[in-house]
Amino acid sequence: MILIIAEKPSLARNIISAIGNMKRCDGFYSNDAYLVTWAFGHLFTLADIEDYEENVTDYKWKLDNLPCFPEKFKFNLKKDNKKEVDKGILKQFNIIKTLCNRDDVDKIVNAGDSDREGEVIVRLCIENALTSKKDLYRLWLPDQTPETISENLKDMKSESEYDNLANEGFARTYIDWLYGVNLTRYATLKTGTLLRVGRVIIPIVKAIYDRDMAIKNFTPETYFGLTSNELTNGEVVELNSKEKFDKKDEQKAQDLCAKYNVQKAIVIDKKVKKDKMNPPKLYSLTKLQNYLGKKYKMAMDKSLNIVQKLYESGYLTYPRTNSEYLAVAEKDKVKTILKNISQIGYPVEFKDKKTIFDDSKIESHSALTPTYKIPNKNNLTDEEFLVYQTVFKRFVAVFCAEECEVEKTEIKIKVGDLEEFNLKGNIILVPGWTKFEDPNTKDKILPKLEIGDEVNINFTLKEKETTPPKHYTIETLNNYLKNPFKEDKKELEEKMNDEDYDDSEDYRAIFEGLELGTEATRTGIIDNAKKSEYIALKKDVYTILPNGEFLIESLMQMEISMDKYKTSELGQALKKVYRSEITVNDSVKLACDEISSVFQKKDISIEKDKDIGFYGDIIGKCPLCGSDVIKNRYAYGCKNYKECKFKINTLICNRAISKSNAEKLLKDGITSKIEGFTSKNGKTFDAKLKLDKDKIIFDFSD
Repeated sequence: MILIIAEKPSLARNIISAIGNMKRCDGFYSNDAYLVTWAFGHLFTLADIEDYEENVTDYKWKLDNLPCFPEKFKFNLKKDNKKEVDKGILKQFNIIKTLCNRDDVDKIVNAGDSDREGEVIVRLCIENALTSKKDLYRLWLPDQTPETISENLKDMKSESEYDNLANEGFARTYIDWLYGVNLTRYATLKTGTLLRVGRVIIPIVKAIYDRDMAIKNFTPETYFGLTSNELTNGEVVELNSKEKFDKKDEQKAQDLCAKYNVQKAIVIDKKVKKDKMNPPKLYSLTKLQNYLGKKYKMAMDKSLNIVQKLYESGYLTYPRTNSEYLAVAEKDKVKTILKNISQIGYPVEFKDKKTIFDDSKIESHSALTPTYKIPNKNNLTDEEFLVYQTVFKRFVAVFCAEECEVEKTEIKIKVGDLEEFNLKGNIILVPGWTKFEDPNTKDKILPKLEIGDEVNINFTLKEKETTPPKHYTIETLNNYLKNPFKEDKKELEEKMNDEDYDDSEDYRAIFEGLELGTEATRTGIIDNAKKSEYIALKKDVYTILPNGEFLIESLMQMEISMDKYKTSELGQALKKVYRSEITVNDSVKLACDEISSVFQKKDISIEKDKDIGFYGDIIGKCPLCGSDVIKNRYAYGCKNYKECKFKINTLICNRAISKSNAEKLLKDGITSKIEGFTSKNGKTFDAKLKLDKDKIIFDFSD
């Protein structure tokens, strides 16, 4: 008898349907050959810190059990808010346990989602349920159609072949627990406010924070450009010079205009060629979410939920993929899908190209595509049909039988010996795949000019203003998270959407673990940041919220650095675990070492000290009313706050004011010189803080 344990009921239903003729029982299905049961996603979670201590009944957070680095990590069945095991989860696990240990069961199949999280979810069920040795297998499903399930049931690999994936999954689970539990508790105790500190959520929120601060602090600068818009042969020829001048150099700019305008502008070259324009690549989850966010303002969590439902319904392949390519071994399957699509009237044909089939750019799963199973529109909601059609049309565009033909024109105009101008434009001659997918390039019709023609010019000054950076959008944030070390420029983002863009560097970043989060986790983490009110998403634009500012600035004050470099370092360690280059314990030690540095007491002078103490600490006596001054969320403030408004901000000019400095200020009326203040114009300076009646002022005396 073969026991199959699905990650969740929806997958179990699809497996049952593919097997056929199964009898329903309490918490499982059966026939003569198979038993099929299920988990509810995570049945097990890592134990709390208190579970590693003896006879603990008080789960109140405290400092004396931090940091916590378990020698062996414990898992418990999921508990409710009362710290009691959920009854439904306990019942289902007991069903799994009974089935695993039945005498007639000789094979147990892990049917978790085909990723590291799914691998771990079902492994934990089996490891905690099984009391004797049995043969273990893995059911790996690229989609959930009956044919795919049936085929893969006949060709299952040993579960041991997925040990590296499981090791990576457990390493990620342990590391995220270590960061989340230790630093969340520490930061919360420090500030008196629940701060969710995680390995990935912090660099995501900080990226949005940094961008919004750059926008807030941006000072526009005026400059001059040189532009000519004159008629030649009845058509306007627009020429924009590369030369730029500061506003103070207006006369130099005027002089250059005059110098240009006495020259002749001659067409020195013209190239017109017919070419083929390739369609964009197939969708990864991120690229699909980028498109849906940009065009339809669809939030990432909504698009993922819809794609997941379409996958579970058998209409799309596995959604959490980071690849835009298909595996070479999938060619026959693609031919079957294309045959079905052609039968409903779409002009498609099989194409064997490296831009479509490339094993070197697939980590675990191929690009997101439709399956042979085509849904009835009436069975989908409007949003489900929109998402399905988006994936479907991209697939049709990639395999469109008709090539897209364009006429590419490039004209070079030289103004004397001063500057050369390039004008480029495309005209679509044969639409081909653009019938199904909008091309990224916009047609620009160039004026009818030939080599040797003289172009009329009249360069004038055009006053322009530098623009601030733009807020992150769903698309630009995703592009950043996929490769946070790439040059962050608008031109680069445009190149990434070009069908001829070389994506080798992006895939290298993914495979090495440089990305922040993964396709499987990123959406959920961003959604948690929204629910925690750290960031907001309006249409497709992200902005930082006051709680997010407080989070990031509090961590800076506590000198807890959770930047992209450390997150990527740990991401790379996880990939090394997957490749068996290091052990799970090696990767966990890296995290422990980083976390330990936060808790280590530093021998530091009062001038350089930045330790802001803990929420509720008594700092001294109020100089105005004599009440205690205590550490609160934003400041060291008078306890008699309703009547006395005295406070010392914990952050002054971007410099954390330490508890020891605040104590000295209250005791002596003045601190020693403090290093590292930053003025509004970005300049750093050192100064003392001095009490001046009810105010705190800078003192620059030696």
